[in-house]
Amino acid sequence: MPVTLPSSRKLRALLAYLALAPRPVSRSRLCELLWDVPNDPRGELRWCLSKLRAALDRPDRRRVETDGDMVSLRLDDVHVDALDAAAAVAEGVETLDLVRLQALSQHFAGDFLDGLELDRSPHFGSWLTAQRRRFQSCHIAVLEHIIGLVPQGADEAGAYIDKWLELAPFDGRAHVALLGNLARRGQIAAAEQHLATAAELFHSEELDFAPVREAWREIKSRQSSPQPCARETPTFTLPQAQGALDEPDASATRRASLAVMPFAEDAVAFRGGLADGLTHDIITRLAKLRDFFVIARGSVFALAEKDVAPEEAGRRLNVDYVAMGSVRNLPGRVIVSVELVEVRTARILWAETFERKPDDIFVVLDDIGNSIVSSIAAEIATVERNRALLKAPNSLNAWEAYHRGLWHMYRFTRQENELAQHFFNEALKLDPTFARAYAGLSFTHWQSAFQRWGDRDRETALAFESAGHSLLVDDRNPAAHWAMGRALWLRGEQDGSLLELTSAVDLSPNFALGHYALSFVHSQSGDPQSAIGSSDHSRHLSPFDPLLFGMMGARAMAHARLGEYNEAAEWALKAAARPNAHIIILAIAAHCLALAGRQDEARTFAATLRNTLPNYRADDFIATFRFDRDAEALFRNGAKLIGLN
Repeated sequence: MPVTLPSSRKLRALLAYLALAPRPVSRSRLCELLWDVPNDPRGELRWCLSKLRAALDRPDRRRVETDGDMVSLRLDDVHVDALDAAAAVAEGVETLDLVRLQALSQHFAGDFLDGLELDRSPHFGSWLTAQRRRFQSCHIAVLEHIIGLVPQGADEAGAYIDKWLELAPFDGRAHVALLGNLARRGQIAAAEQHLATAAELFHSEELDFAPVREAWREIKSRQSSPQPCARETPTFTLPQAQGALDEPDASATRRASLAVMPFAEDAVAFRGGLADGLTHDIITRLAKLRDFFVIARGSVFALAEKDVAPEEAGRRLNVDYVAMGSVRNLPGRVIVSVELVEVRTARILWAETFERKPDDIFVVLDDIGNSIVSSIAAEIATVERNRALLKAPNSLNAWEAYHRGLWHMYRFTRQENELAQHFFNEALKLDPTFARAYAGLSFTHWQSAFQRWGDRDRETALAFESAGHSLLVDDRNPAAHWAMGRALWLRGEQDGSLLELTSAVDLSPNFALGHYALSFVHSQSGDPQSAIGSSDHSRHLSPFDPLLFGMMGARAMAHARLGEYNEAAEWALKAAARPNAHIIILAIAAHCLALAGRQDEARTFAATLRNTLPNYRADDFIATFRFDRDAEALFRNGAKLIGLN
């Protein structure tokens, strides 16, 4: 039933903020949010909380909860429309059926908290603006997916398209949807008229209208050609932001795309501050990874200067993902908040808040930038891998086949490795200029040689050959130099290997696998202290990496070479505990535990090795790596202690 709230706008704002807060909020944060230095902010907060309790609490149900300094609402038995919409988007709009989508669309009516702006509450104003943009983006995602499910050409579809255009007048997909709907209803003249009007609208904002015009040509050509009897309605898509219209096989060479919008900075009314510097740094570092298409700085800053919301900018630029954030430089601390959003579904893929003491502001921002870049790259890779996994193998384009290959590659078994080779080869058939697919193919041959799944000399030669192709295609790609560095290690060319791996991390300091490979090489016959540093840095850049067991195993071997056997044993155990750790990681654990005097644990790992490889000996362990003489003698001694000699 309706609940009568006091007329206080601050109280209503407090209720809304607490309802959407994912966790309890401190009183100091609420005071900072809603009161601009009043005489007694905590007193006013207590008054608001007492009024909320009177309105929401029941004798048998306490909904306004306070625990020391923290405040929260208990809403587990309450339906909240905004939370319902947010949960549906988090679940995945594309997974919902038409009935659920239509029910969700009814939640959206006007702006979020329409009319609840507060004077002299800048932090609440920023939060409110962000929420309005977020829910508008959710609304658009719901509309777009409804349009894909309702009968095309029907009046109902037209109503949803009109609403989509009202919310996002510069979204090319909305215009393409309208043109397709009009064409299917035989209203070609109306479609041509809309095309001309939309072209003027886009040109007034200096936006590229060519993709929409090209999509209209395709729609007309399909309408004029004989239609199949199948009931499915063809869909029309826009080329991607990177100018795919210029490529005849654009669908085959499609890559994921990202726009990093300028970070907002509190209390700064001009461009060029810390937030802009951080944004520029993130864009540059992501571009250096060369893993996906990154919109240039000029384009995103131009849209930001027109006050275009990040989610809307993503739709205008026709990218897959948008990253956005804010920087708050407070006395004694710097707070950076960031989100990564999937544009078509409005789903927040990753969000994090970094808080640091600004002892050296540029070092702090550099560290935060490293974490942001690595997290964004990892999240996009995970989403793209999962999406490719759900598609039929014969329907994959080069990008999808590559990510399907990665998924199999990271299973670390012989059968999965062969499947990874298949998908990397499929990717290269579709796009022979795909440097990372060559690097992935090289890695699979490297694994076959390293794990003795095939003839070592032959697999080494194939790893070297594939890495060479990767460099020929794109010698600025860090993955190409990484693949070559690993291949040269297989060939016993340590100096050349270190040069290539150093080139990989010089090209992209955020390339975690490059730092790990440096650790791997140094852990055996190079500088063990450098191996430890590179291992730590690779794990800092990619704390959930599929190769985390290798990063830990390399550190274990480095500690053993330094005579730090207890540390070696602990890191080896951590490596072996990883769910995808393979047999060689178990061998590292057995030898390091033996050197640490933990014979019972070492023999357990040795028994596991013998169950898989009955004739496994120290010679097999030594032959796997490229140890110097001292390290070889050290690990042979460890093998003797547990009967592996």
